[in-house]
Amino acid sequence: MKPTSETPVIVIGAGVSGLVCAKTLADRGVPVTVLEARQRIGEPWRSRHPALRLNIHRRFARLPGQDAPRCDGPFLRRDTVVAHLERYADRLGAEIRFGTDVTALAREGGTWRIETNVGEFHAAHVVIATGRDRFPHIPDWPGRAGFTGAFLHAADIGDVSRFNGKRVLVIGAGNSGSDVLNHLSRHAPAEVLVSVRHGPAIVPPRIFGFPLHRMARLFAAMPLSLVDPAFRLTQRLFLGNLARYGLKSHPEGGGTRLLRDGVAFAIDDGFVSELKSGRMQVVSEVVRFDRGRVILAGGGECSPDVVIAATGYRSGLETLLGPLGVLDADGQPTHPMGEPDPANPGLWFAGFQPIFTGYFDAARIAADRITGAILAQRSPTGARSKRHTGQRAAFSQPQPAFGGGEARSDYLKTGETK
Repeated sequence: MKPTSETPVIVIGAGVSGLVCAKTLADRGVPVTVLEARQRIGEPWRSRHPALRLNIHRRFARLPGQDAPRCDGPFLRRDTVVAHLERYADRLGAEIRFGTDVTALAREGGTWRIETNVGEFHAAHVVIATGRDRFPHIPDWPGRAGFTGAFLHAADIGDVSRFNGKRVLVIGAGNSGSDVLNHLSRHAPAEVLVSVRHGPAIVPPRIFGFPLHRMARLFAAMPLSLVDPAFRLTQRLFLGNLARYGLKSHPEGGGTRLLRDGVAFAIDDGFVSELKSGRMQVVSEVVRFDRGRVILAGGGECSPDVVIAATGYRSGLETLLGPLGVLDADGQPTHPMGEPDPANPGLWFAGFQPIFTGYFDAARIAADRITGAILAQRSPTGARSKRHTGQRAAFSQPQPAFGGGEARSDYLKTGETK
């Protein structure tokens, strides 16, 4: 029989949100154990494109008690982020159990039972910090299984130089799609087509040399009625009328879609100039696959050597949490950022709400909320610690196994334009 372990708090996932929550709890004297499905910190980062950089400014990539490295300039490189997280984990003050997949979660009396591949855990509190974008999502296009070309998700893009001389179709121009296109713009594919359904909200990384994301707190303080037009104007002034090249704008504003739907802005770092020069071309929505052909809406078609689906991600939480009624229709938590759920006391979520300042900052906010609430319950008087009083939302505007931290790290957290 596998062993049973009991601890006051279990954090599932050792990504940014899981680590920050665990350290915040440990620093306040709350014993906590972190369960991580993978074998080391930052595993999802290590498999990403070697030239990947954060699209959030270094200022917003700090961790509580640990500033972000300054060696890469405003936007951290992939390997720098991994080292940043490893250093944080080394001084966590909490145990991380690697290789621990969570397979079932249920409430029994006043505690939660967490079943894993290495044994059973019991805890008064469970923090789910596996991320809203854990599993790549690919639509079930008719005929895709019989496609004779190469097909991959944007999560598996790897070294983009391998597409030199190839005809490439990128499906989706949102956050991860624009990232793929930016990388392709610095290489030599024979052809790049971009299939879009809804146009993305696109912003430049810098304005007159100043990193745009450096102003994220200003955006967060503004009403969406001002933010959305401001970003539309920024796109038009600095990138031009992209509708002339087939890339229309979504009728809803980028700020609204980020906060409401988790759809992050697309960042131009080279692909817009390729679009204007004709080296990249926009085509209509993909309808189906027919062996070596891709059939498009309106009767068009193309015959790419490689199809890259930048079609978003899913949390994959339905198999673990579906019966608890804590997820919305898209499989995302209804209390995504450390808010208490009266129907499920002791169950918390961190890392599931995009905000303008990015997911590092969101991790801190969720961790402070959760820690404050747990301390209040543990206190004999039920009073909150002064440090956590009045914490407010910053965003007011086979079966999968669990335990891995957030798998994405793009712009203002995550999200796709589909």
